[in-house]
Amino acid sequence: MPRDFHLDTDVYFDQQRENALASILPFVEPHVQIGKGSRVLEIGSGAGGVLKAFAERGARVTGVDLHAPSIEYALRRFDAEADNADWRFELRDIYDVDAAGLDGPFDLIVMKDTIEHIHDQRRLLARLDAFLAPAGAVFFAFPPWQMPFGGHQQICEHRVLMRLPYMHLLPRQVYAALLRRGGESPETVDALLEIKDTGISIERFERIAADTGHRIADRRLYLVNPMYRYRYGLEPREQLPAIAAVPGLRDVLTTSAYYLLARA
Repeated sequence: MPRDFHLDTDVYFDQQRENALASILPFVEPHVQIGKGSRVLEIGSGAGGVLKAFAERGARVTGVDLHAPSIEYALRRFDAEADNADWRFELRDIYDVDAAGLDGPFDLIVMKDTIEHIHDQRRLLARLDAFLAPAGAVFFAFPPWQMPFGGHQQICEHRVLMRLPYMHLLPRQVYAALLRRGGESPETVDALLEIKDTGISIERFERIAADTGHRIADRRLYLVNPMYRYRYGLEPREQLPAIAAVPGLRDVLTTSAYYLLARA
């Protein structure tokens, strides 16, 4: 997780909720009705801030994550604040449970800043349909791998390395040596190398989506990530159409990609 930005879980929860209200719901709602009776599953739900926004719309929300402290936080926070909301959080691997086991199927699956951490992304996308209602859709948000901080190097302790754009594009051995020379912990080095192994480009994501039987219902590329309003005080800005149309170039200059996938 990015250094400083995630140190206060309460603040991060609130920022995720606000961003979902301001950016994610307006992107999703023209295609998927969110309200009482709708069911939303988030894979990689973390502390639950994104799902809180959907719960406030009246949706029945379910969060699944492999990080026990995040699930414990979500349970406490929702129990204290969710009032009559219908919610559920599970410390589960999505491969070890089926839709019925999570009270599905779901009208919407949310994967925000998760796909870039998954090793077998094709396997995951192929599995998602088993959790979807017939007219359901899947929302993705991810930083394209080639963008300035697509390697998540902002989690570094070293003050220069955490601000060094594109360094994750170095050859793997050179990148690892630079991180170790900078004094990063073995845990941080392993985490950053894993992201180097799993990072995903816009082109690769769209190819996997098509190969697994999905169509792009909507896409929005951002020059300025909506979350940067909290990190840097910058307002969201969509990618320039001329850049968004150029494969390769858009990956380098796009800080966040929003997608809504439906069955083909």
